[in-house]
Amino acid sequence: MSTTPQDAVCRWLEENLNWSGVQFLGPLSGGNSNLTWHFSSHEQSCVVRTTPDEAISPNSARGIERESKVLKLVQGVVKAPKLLAWCEDLNVMGRSFLVQEWIDGRSVTETLPNPDWDPISAANALGEDMMRQLSDVHSIAWPNEDLSTLGRPDNFVSRQVERWIAVRKDQSVRELPLFFELGSWLQSNMPETERPSLIHGDYHLDNTLVSTETPEIKAIIDWELATVGDPAMDVALALLFWGDKRASKPPAFAHLQGISRVAGVVDRRHLAAVWSDATGRSTDAMGYYIALAAWRLGAIVEGAYGLYVQGKVDTPYAAGLEHDVPALLAEAEQAAAGNW
Repeated sequence: MSTTPQDAVCRWLEENLNWSGVQFLGPLSGGNSNLTWHFSSHEQSCVVRTTPDEAISPNSARGIERESKVLKLVQGVVKAPKLLAWCEDLNVMGRSFLVQEWIDGRSVTETLPNPDWDPISAANALGEDMMRQLSDVHSIAWPNEDLSTLGRPDNFVSRQVERWIAVRKDQSVRELPLFFELGSWLQSNMPETERPSLIHGDYHLDNTLVSTETPEIKAIIDWELATVGDPAMDVALALLFWGDKRASKPPAFAHLQGISRVAGVVDRRHLAAVWSDATGRSTDAMGYYIALAAWRLGAIVEGAYGLYVQGKVDTPYAAGLEHDVPALLAEAEQAAAGNW
């Protein structure tokens, strides 16, 4: 009799957490890398995060393990799901997984979770809360023994720029001269970095859970890219997707933080100031960091576009990168000019 991975997890939850009547309720929407499953028992619910069947990179499994470590680290400091268990026994379903607390909230992109909210005031409240919650993440600062297994902060920005220039030179599938021009600019104009801290690595509203009752964030999720680095990079990525001041129409990844593209919503500089006030950190170099965020994201997702060009994947997401990567580079060029 064959068994599914979800059946195996149900048995594991019953045997290891002493839950009864565990059922798989279905997958939850998420990013393009890992799987997110919803389970419930007679008493409670949980979320299981694991790598997809087709994952071939060992980095995928390491990302889930990293997420489990970060969830333990931020408990009591940051609004995040509580880690309930970590399983690295490959005999259960062939890959490791984490079990985390179920939080009843919604990821927000183009639609607010409550139709009765005023779209402008709700977007403003969520944007400001997004920055305040991020300031809590950045309060876990280096040096810190608990951060030592997550990465090394020395020369973090320069290593990122050098790495992605090298990757795109070696794995080019189309001409992107602006990418290399911006790479040179980023190398030549690197600001002096402030004190490193824990950083989320992929921070925007889509990676938070928002209350359906009031416009506030209940939890930050999807921590598999968390590391130790320059906190301004987290701020810059969130600001990149915020508001109408975008270099291309439609903008890259237009759905992300789509609620912010409404007349009357506060701008990027306002949100940057909220974070600065909460952390005491400067935003003087934020134009550089937004340029870096857009450029780096373009470098990363160009890899998925390469797989699409080679016929190895055929998804709307990968096909859309034909537009989204050049649009990200246009965003980077605009921010590098100080226009953010």
